[in-house]
Amino acid sequence: MKHLIDIQVVLATWQDMEDVFEEPDEAAERLNTILHMVYDRAEEDISVERLEGLLSHTWSIWHQDENLLYVNDDDLLDWVDHLLATWDDADNLD
Repeated sequence: MKHLIDIQVVLATWQDMEDVFEEPDEAAERLNTILHMVYDRAEEDISVERLEGLLSHTWSIWHQDENLLYVNDDDLLDWVDHLLATWDDADNLD
């Protein structure tokens, strides 16, 4: 069901990042990379609620994290894979 989510609605802009980062354009681009990783690696038949929760969680974790600009793509992919694998095990289900 992930086709029901418009990833463009979730993506960050430089204005979202300017309060935390000296380079808000770069920070927004980096956060958007992570959001796309979550979206792209999620199963096609994922529920809308689950995907929205994953994207919201990703946003809340990374949009003010000072390490955002320094984490490499391989480590981010590991983080995304771990998030997708353990989401149901965490206290993320209502």
